[in-house]
Amino acid sequence: MTHTVHGLVPILATPFRTDGALDRPGLRRLAEFQLGSGVDGVAVFGMASEGFALTSDERQQILADVRAVVAGAVPVVAGVNGTSSVTALEQAREAATGGADALMVLPPFMVKPGPDQLVEFYGLIGEFAVDAGTEVMVQDAPGVTGVAMSPALIVELSKLDGVTSVKVEAAPTVPKVGAVADAVADEGDRFAVLGGANAQFVLDEYARGSIGTMPACEFPDLLAPVLAAWQGGDRVGARAAFTRLLPLIVHGLQQGIAWAVHKEVLVRRGIIEHATVRLPAKPLDAGGRALLDDILAALDL
Repeated sequence: MTHTVHGLVPILATPFRTDGALDRPGLRRLAEFQLGSGVDGVAVFGMASEGFALTSDERQQILADVRAVVAGAVPVVAGVNGTSSVTALEQAREAATGGADALMVLPPFMVKPGPDQLVEFYGLIGEFAVDAGTEVMVQDAPGVTGVAMSPALIVELSKLDGVTSVKVEAAPTVPKVGAVADAVADEGDRFAVLGGANAQFVLDEYARGSIGTMPACEFPDLLAPVLAAWQGGDRVGARAAFTRLLPLIVHGLQQGIAWAVHKEVLVRRGIIEHATVRLPAKPLDAGGRALLDDILAALDL
């Protein structure tokens, strides 16, 4: 493969203390939990990381801590969410300097770019990535950015130097994964199609040509055996096991409180100490925590 990112690559939450400061010991435990769960990579600064609420200094600290724990065992993907080519390149440069193996790059979204501008934007980031010894994943997430990318445009982006994968989060994801995977099939292993959206449709995405998924980070030990069963040909068993996980997966997709859900689960599993989130993310209320307890009880967690 000429692309780095494939398989199960969770987006790490960013643990905070009750005063809102980074919880670096909690972050290290979280990274260790991923490795112990058999993941194929980890990602930082994604949507599930509250990457929108992190300072530049914090991003550097987080990447350094995760790199230290991972120690080359799996690739580390760093999210880039700049609102212009200049700010995106700044974040890309910081991530590459910090040792990121791949850059998961959102398109600029404050001022909506057209297709030609997206080609120019990803061309610039890809050119930088080649020189820096890293690579670019296009993050197709119009629900967050309001920037739509057609399958044909993604195919055009796949031909750019340094652009080696796409994470499809444009609903409905399954037909779009299929359309892009079919269109790039003649490129062999050069370009990878992955899914996101907390792995809600991961098995169907795999059936249509995806080779990876990037969910939140609180259940990799439960999802890894499902994916292994699927890849091993036990589709019936994989779907049965996945069905048990769906209530937790869907619970972690709720707008505004998804970050709190991820962290509340991690607290209950003894991985981080606090479920603190940063504005504009919202904490769970007592009723929300009680509902989450019901879901975890059904999974014997």
